[in-house]
Amino acid sequence: MGQCWTKSSKQSTINDTAPDLAGGNVHLVTTMDKWEKETSEANMDGKVVVVNFSASWCNPCRQIAPAYRELADKYSSILFLTVDVDELAEFSTTWDVKATPTFFFLRDGRQLDKLVGAKKEELHKKIMDIAESNTRSQN
Repeated sequence: MGQCWTKSSKQSTINDTAPDLAGGNVHLVTTMDKWEKETSEANMDGKVVVVNFSASWCNPCRQIAPAYRELADKYSSILFLTVDVDELAEFSTTWDVKATPTFFFLRDGRQLDKLVGAKKEELHKKIMDIAESNTRSQN
């Protein structure tokens, strides 16, 4: 699937709000305060965090969003975040995000895995594997 990173002038006419990138158990992160709050709580609770660096104008991001929301609803023991790369461009750069969507899988603030692109089957497999390893480590 295609990947996006920078917004072209044609794309700027598209509705730039990001409601379709979040919802359900997916939390939209547009500020550093929200990032700190969400990741701190997850770390205290021992939760794995899946972070989707995304943009409202990016077609692959919009295409994968419903599947991401479904996974968030299915795996409630995992925290699902979507970072708006336009709102937090500098922060996204510190994570070496070169294309959207890019997914990071974190535990205790450390990267477990990374997936670049709107690859639904790979995303599902990685989340399923992490959920299973979480269950085993808690038993």
